[in-house]
Amino acid sequence: MRGWLAQRRVRLVVEVAPSYTTEDWRAELWRQWGGERQLIGVLDPLAPLNFATLAPPPRHGWHEIRLVLPKSLLLLRTVRLPLAVKDHVRRTLTYEMDRLTPFQASALYFDARIVGVVGGQLEVELAACRRDLVQPWLIRLKERQHPATRVTWSQAWSEANLLSPAERPPQQWRWLPAVAMSLLLVILLAAVLMTPIWQLRQEHQQLRRTLRVARHAAEEVPTLREELERARMGSVAVLEHKAAQPRMTDLLLELTERLPDDTWVQTINYRGEEVDIRGMSVAATELIGHLEPVPEMSQVTFRSPVMQVSQIGKERFHIVFVYKPVDEY
Repeated sequence: MRGWLAQRRVRLVVEVAPSYTTEDWRAELWRQWGGERQLIGVLDPLAPLNFATLAPPPRHGWHEIRLVLPKSLLLLRTVRLPLAVKDHVRRTLTYEMDRLTPFQASALYFDARIVGVVGGQLEVELAACRRDLVQPWLIRLKERQHPATRVTWSQAWSEANLLSPAERPPQQWRWLPAVAMSLLLVILLAAVLMTPIWQLRQEHQQLRRTLRVARHAAEEVPTLREELERARMGSVAVLEHKAAQPRMTDLLLELTERLPDDTWVQTINYRGEEVDIRGMSVAATELIGHLEPVPEMSQVTFRSPVMQVSQIGKERFHIVFVYKPVDEY
């Protein structure tokens, strides 16, 4: 931004030589922008004062044409004024100029600035120069369509201008950088004020999204709880059913203890609570009497008639009974 503004605020500085007199005048022309300066030519009585060729203006025109006088032409002094004239220093100096200098105010170009307050009075720095020494240069510049907008001197303060406000040419667009900077300041201030609101809005929207997800998850909790309960009940039913089933080892142990040694079992089938056994025995008809006393066994009966196997002297049997644990009776 600073570089962009500097390219549009190029100054033409006409720096008068220290040995200047109205008869023997000489000056250097400088192009100045930002903190840089460039020598573009020298003016003297032997060279025509042609700014069009010697100092062509930049694309945006000269921001300022400054006439810099040698310090030897100026009267510099410090004066004290009442505090009441703080806002009218230049007008007060116009009335007091004949007392402060050897000349009337109409014969001088002057400027002043307030340095401070000492002993209840304003301390003012005054700079004055005779008009007859400055006007030849002002006339030369005005005739070449380059009127000076500021008359100052070497080592002057930054805002010094010996020209009176009425004699200063109007400066067009001088307010543009200030307006641009003010607008930028307003934009930055608005951004500073709106950023917390925008951040709060973003946080509010994020909280709403989080709440919506949490609400959806909360609505799914009863369904998931019911499914989990059904799964748990199914698991419990399976475990209860499994626990209700008699252990086959107990059944085998009972059959081993109750059946005679001359009997052997070929197959055992268990479905629900019903058990059927097939095998051979010397006295198959007596097996019912061995199994009925067992508390876990009930409804002991032959499923089919006993068959005699004459080759081995055994009887083939097929017995059916209900087998339940004792604690379920």
